[in-house]
Amino acid sequence: MAVEFRGSFVTDKRNRWIINVVLILAVVAFVGFSLIPLIDAAFKGNQSQTAASPTPTQSASAVPKKEELEAQAKGYELVLQREPENPTALRGLLEAKLGLGDVKGAIAPLEKLAKLNPNETEYAVLLAQAKQQTNDPEGAAQTYRDILKTKPGDRNALQGLTNLLLQQKRPEAAVGLLQDTIKTAPQVNKIQAGSVDVVSVQVILGQVYASQKRFDEAIAVFDEATKGNKQDFRPVLGKALILKEQGKTDAAKPLFASAAELAPAQFKDQIKQLANASSPGASVPAPTATPGAAPSPTPSSAPARTP
Repeated sequence: MAVEFRGSFVTDKRNRWIINVVLILAVVAFVGFSLIPLIDAAFKGNQSQTAASPTPTQSASAVPKKEELEAQAKGYELVLQREPENPTALRGLLEAKLGLGDVKGAIAPLEKLAKLNPNETEYAVLLAQAKQQTNDPEGAAQTYRDILKTKPGDRNALQGLTNLLLQQKRPEAAVGLLQDTIKTAPQVNKIQAGSVDVVSVQVILGQVYASQKRFDEAIAVFDEATKGNKQDFRPVLGKALILKEQGKTDAAKPLFASAAELAPAQFKDQIKQLANASSPGASVPAPTATPGAAPSPTPSSAPARTP
């Protein structure tokens, strides 16, 4: 059972160049919904756009071609030879490289963008995903940890590092990372209110437990998350999925209904589909398969509470 919730990485007007990038957020990480490399999702999305036939209202010229993207990349590279830190050229080169599926080539502009925009962690998360996609798990892990040093509650970095640890077959390390984040949250939030969204971290932890078939622990952490925020549909849905996985469909039904009622409009249909899908016995996928994603907060604004 694999369902995708995708969203565009939409920033303010000056950053609309990256609107097709799918950013993975722990904010809507459900049990069974997991992370695949961000860059992989990004360039596959661009490739599918390029390969698609134009609609009657869309001219063929509106779809970027390989030759056009290569020419754009060369143009931006020439600009960067004169102005190595030109943000427009760096973003343009990044977009062109992603459009070409050149993840390795996207790393250099991402490194500069992350350095030039230390408060916009989306760039660093993209960089970590690119490193992971190009078989540099150590570099990816270090990038995630660098983010968490200054922003211990960054949900993108927590979700990314968690999935990386699971891919490396280190579930206890993933559990420890999340438990430590929850444990230190009160102190961190005293220094800067809202730095760590405990419920979001608990949802990721429940996802990890479920991926390891540790269902009792997953249910316990989802129950604790629900106590923390009774209006949050994510832990309710997580528990419903586990009960359904265990064949307890009667117990799962009211939870699915409650999750659908609490969820934002864009998720209601997917939740109903999950409730009606033929299971029991359908496996809850480990966090290495299908991403759960939502629109990212803008780099220039603090994230609002996301359901």
